[in-house]
Amino acid sequence: MKYFIFIFFLASIGSILFGYFFASEYAQKYIGFGVIGLFLVVFPLFGYYRWKDKNLKDYMLTKENLDKMRESQKEKKY
Repeated sequence: MKYFIFIFFLASIGSILFGYFFASEYAQKYIGFGVIGLFLVVFPLFGYYRWKDKNLKDYMLTKENLDKMRESQKEKKY
């Protein structure tokens, strides 16, 4: 999955750079497809890859997590 995301990232960046630096008839389309590839393919896949084994409740500010943070703050004070 990591290599798949990296390949799509390079292809999107390459398409943007190709459209920007080489004046062709379809330069704007290359740039557009590169941007669409980044935002509709690369970023969602990267987000899924990074968060797939994480528990979302560990990152939410619930009463229990706030109490844990307060307790850890009290323990650190001298």
